[in-house]
Amino acid sequence: MRVLAAPGTRLSRGRPVGENKGMPYEFERKQRIVVLGGGPGGYEAALAGAQQGADVTLIERVGVGGSAVITDVVPSKSLIATAEASNSIGEATDLGVQFFGRSETGKPIRPEVAINLAAVNKRLLALARQQSEDMKATLIRSGVRLVHGSGRLDGTSAVIVSTGDDASGTDFDRVEADTIIVSVGASPRVLPSAVPDGERIFNWTQVYSLRSVPEHLIVVGSGVTGAEFASAYRALGADVTLISSRDQVLPGEDVDAAHVIEDVFTRNGMVVLSKSRASSVERTENGVRATLSDGRVVEGSHCLMAVGAVPNTAGIGLEDAGVQLTESGHIRVNRVARTSVPNIYAAGDCTTELPLASVASMTGRTAVFHAMGDAVNPIEIRNVAANIFTQPEIASVGWTQKQIEEGIAQGNIYKLALASNPRAKMMGIKDGFVKLFARTGSGTVIGGVIVAPKASELIFPLALAVEHRLTVDDVARAFPVYPSLTGSITDAARAMHIVL
Repeated sequence: MRVLAAPGTRLSRGRPVGENKGMPYEFERKQRIVVLGGGPGGYEAALAGAQQGADVTLIERVGVGGSAVITDVVPSKSLIATAEASNSIGEATDLGVQFFGRSETGKPIRPEVAINLAAVNKRLLALARQQSEDMKATLIRSGVRLVHGSGRLDGTSAVIVSTGDDASGTDFDRVEADTIIVSVGASPRVLPSAVPDGERIFNWTQVYSLRSVPEHLIVVGSGVTGAEFASAYRALGADVTLISSRDQVLPGEDVDAAHVIEDVFTRNGMVVLSKSRASSVERTENGVRATLSDGRVVEGSHCLMAVGAVPNTAGIGLEDAGVQLTESGHIRVNRVARTSVPNIYAAGDCTTELPLASVASMTGRTAVFHAMGDAVNPIEIRNVAANIFTQPEIASVGWTQKQIEEGIAQGNIYKLALASNPRAKMMGIKDGFVKLFARTGSGTVIGGVIVAPKASELIFPLALAVEHRLTVDDVARAFPVYPSLTGSITDAARAMHIVL
């Protein structure tokens, strides 16, 4: 076992201590921060630590950016962008745009939209690799020491890194730390009765090996990941069957929003099997067979398993170090990302926080600021804007309608259909809405939901309103561009005007 070189030292206040020239200098050691995992949380933690003058070591086994950049968020959203482009071509006829070619006889024919999935996947994986390399370069420029390998805690003040080429690791480094930040992410959950093989049965990290659009894709799981991939592959031309164990797609999301998405899915030819649970998925000679718990059988060419994720916290020494975990293996953290051990923090999908890249990034920065005594604003998860990248998208922030209806929050609700918006009419948008939630009495904006194309961009004004406690009248006084989709936000706010 090797011990990595001791962290850098610096002169205390840059001057020698003592009046005699022969006296030794007094050295002040930099705070040593070790970050385990280079996903969004670990990346931002490492940058923040370097910015604060700490000696930072980042340990990552796959690549900077972690699964979020390499196998999850970046490639999946790139695939969805391609699907949106394909959809826009098909919907252009509603706007009077027609695509025709000429046959040999000169007769007009309508060409088919072809998807070269091999080229699509090559592009999105290249984008992911480039993003990872860009992030790596930023860390190096900032002075972060990068160590390629798998790490596990050695007590509360060091991390052992396996740096061997094989999975078991033959070489080891020991990195000492004053502060440890764990950001090891999560991996797709695997059901024993439906084990992905990367050829016919996939998890969401494996689908990018497909060379052509599946003839019939069965998607098991109607949460965010399942709904996004089902939406994308249907737009790319695949027949899609979505198996949902709940009574609606996107369980837990705004009911009105989920209904819009399910209506769009079925109108576009997707088969949605609600209240159906897949008990097993197996390969057949030419495809796959999904057997439901009620005995029904669904056959297709391929299957995507989207049944949740498992935190990568097993076997990395957390329990031995005294770090408290939930029954599911997630790390318990408080609002400044601190674990049950004072000098160990955690960020990202391996924690009990909301599993979003934006939350992981903010949590990583917060952890470092708190560890180094900088000013910290505890994270308010309710103020985090989230988005589901279906077509149309669903964006939300703040309190939910369900919480208001259950009396957990006191508020009024106003919903405005997007079809009434003049820009939406010009763009041929028929589905979607803007929904605002305002505090009863004061009119303070406490939440909202937007279902629309690019809802991820439209939600930002509501996120600002929630974060800064603006009233509906404050929002209504802002001048939106006319015509614009954001005009529906101010229209909804004006409808909720508070008479004093």
